[in-house]
Amino acid sequence: MLKRLGISVGLIALILLGGALGYHFIEGWSFLDALYMTVISVTTVGYGEVQPLGSAGRIFTMIMLFTGVGAVLYILSALTQTVVEGKLREVMGRRSQLRQIRALKGHYIICGYGRIGALVTDMLRENGQKVVVVENSEEITRRLEEEGVLYVLGSATEDEALFAAGIDRARGLVATVSSDADNVFIVLSAKQIRPDLLVIARATEPGSERKLKRAGADKVVSPYFIGARRIAQTVLRPSVADFIDLTFHSSDIALQMEELKVGRGTELAGVALKDTGIRQKLNLIILAIKKADGDMTFNPGADTVIDVGDTLIALGTRGSMRKLAELLGHGEEEG
Repeated sequence: MLKRLGISVGLIALILLGGALGYHFIEGWSFLDALYMTVISVTTVGYGEVQPLGSAGRIFTMIMLFTGVGAVLYILSALTQTVVEGKLREVMGRRSQLRQIRALKGHYIICGYGRIGALVTDMLRENGQKVVVVENSEEITRRLEEEGVLYVLGSATEDEALFAAGIDRARGLVATVSSDADNVFIVLSAKQIRPDLLVIARATEPGSERKLKRAGADKVVSPYFIGARRIAQTVLRPSVADFIDLTFHSSDIALQMEELKVGRGTELAGVALKDTGIRQKLNLIILAIKKADGDMTFNPGADTVIDVGDTLIALGTRGSMRKLAELLGHGEEEG
C-alpha cells in the first residue's frame, strides 16, 4: 500500500513539474503561470488559457491533456483500489478472527490489555493456552491483530463482549482493567453468565480485594502487594527468592513446579503416598496436596492417601511431570 502511494505521489509530481517546465520553455511564462496552467489542464477545470498560446504551446497542451489527465485518472483509481482493498482485508481479517473465536473451547478471556493484561496474555500463550483479549481501544486491538492475538473490540463490562469472546465455552476469565470498579462489574457479569467459571481479578486499591471476592471472584491478586512482598523476601531470604525465580521464571534449569489433578482413571487413587513410588520411580517431590474441598496439606507425610479430585503440587523435571500426569489419569481428565 505504501509503495503504491509513493508511486502515485511521484507520478503526480513528475506530471506537474514536466508541464510547468514545458510551458516555461515553450511559451516563456513564469514558473507560477506555467504551473497554474498545468494544474487546471490535468484537473480538467478549464478556466481558460493563462495567456494566449502559440502553435507549439497548443500542441504541448494537447499532449499533456492526453497523458496528464490519463495519469491522474489512473492515480485516483489506484488510490481508490488501495483504500477498498485495505477495508476488505480489515473486514475479512475480522471475520476470520470471529470464526477462530467461535471455534475455541477451554480458552481464557483476558479483560483489558494494559501492562498486567499483556504480561498475563504472553505467559499464557507461552504455556500453550488459548487466549481471547477483550479490549475497547482500537489502537491496542490493531497491535493485537499484528501480533496474531485473538481479540474482541468492546468493553468487558458488557455481556455482548463477553459472549463474543466465548464466555460460554471458556475455561477461565482474568479481569485486569485498571479500574477496580470495572473489575467488580466484570466479575459480577461473568459469574451471572457462568457461575462455574474460574474468575481471577486484579485489585489495585486497598479494600478492593474484599469487594471483588463478594462479587464472586475465585482469586484476587494485587500486583502492588505481591511486588512489595517479593522485594521484602529478596531482602530477608535472598536464596529462597533465587530458588523461586529459577523454578518459575527460568528456562535454564530442568526443574519446574506444576499442579496436577488426580483423575478418575488412575490406579493411585486411595493409595498412600509412600506406596505410589512417585519419589523413587519418578524422582519427584510432592510439596503439597490440595483436597477437593480446598484444604491444603503442605509437605504431606508418607501415610497421606491420594484421592480422586486431589491436586498434587510437585517439583521435578518436565519429563517426570509428564509421566506423573499419565499415572494420575490427567489426560482423561483434560479430555
